[in-house]
Amino acid sequence: MARGDPLHKSAGIIGMAVGAVKFYIHPKLTVSRAAPAACGLCGARLHDAADLCPGCELDLPRIENACARCAIPLPVAAESCARCTRRAPAFDRCRVPYLYRFPVDAMIRRYKFHQALELGGVLGGRLAAFLIREPEARPRRIDALVPVPLHVTRLRERGYNQAAELAGMVSARLGTPVRHDLCARTRPTESQARLPAAARAKNMRGAFTASPAAAGLRLAIVDDVVTSGETVNSLAKALRRAGADYLEVWALARAGL
Repeated sequence: MARGDPLHKSAGIIGMAVGAVKFYIHPKLTVSRAAPAACGLCGARLHDAADLCPGCELDLPRIENACARCAIPLPVAAESCARCTRRAPAFDRCRVPYLYRFPVDAMIRRYKFHQALELGGVLGGRLAAFLIREPEARPRRIDALVPVPLHVTRLRERGYNQAAELAGMVSARLGTPVRHDLCARTRPTESQARLPAAARAKNMRGAFTASPAAAGLRLAIVDDVVTSGETVNSLAKALRRAGADYLEVWALARAGL
């Protein structure tokens, strides 16, 4: 592989990102895997191995019906919504258990932005349980999980990648390996949450590169929240260009477009 070759450049970027994942892990991350002594939402004392009390468990806003392609909530479940029929995403299926509403939205924000690392086990366990229990969500054969990568500078600032942590917890339950070497973020991007819908696709354009090692693989992209879908779609496009055979998106929550 020549130095000027695009594949050489891609491999270099991915190698730097994998190195960052190894060296910038938050020292408190082990806390997220420990069994909590109190409900992760209301703080009520727990007397068993649960991580939420029964009342808070019932409050979680589950998605009842959705588009199988992008997981946007619908009045009746369908293989493809109108938006996906007009412009199909680069991934084949999206599996999400919850709406991005209280209390799930508050839990994710605390975990992602306020280092409430004890919630990592709660959230990761919920996603894994959804994939295991729900017949309609049971995944097809997946070769590896690919967490949405952070740019190296953002990873250094935050100290951990919430998508990578979630992928690790799902991997432990499903026995599917996590691959950090298949993709990387090529540049810093603005927070999608701060941008209007029309600007989100432009913000993510060309934000990821993928390794030829993805060729022929069936992969699940893991993230915490899907909103417009532009982040996971941009990563899916990069993996498709690298030759990935089949792509799913697994996330905790789905926000409105």
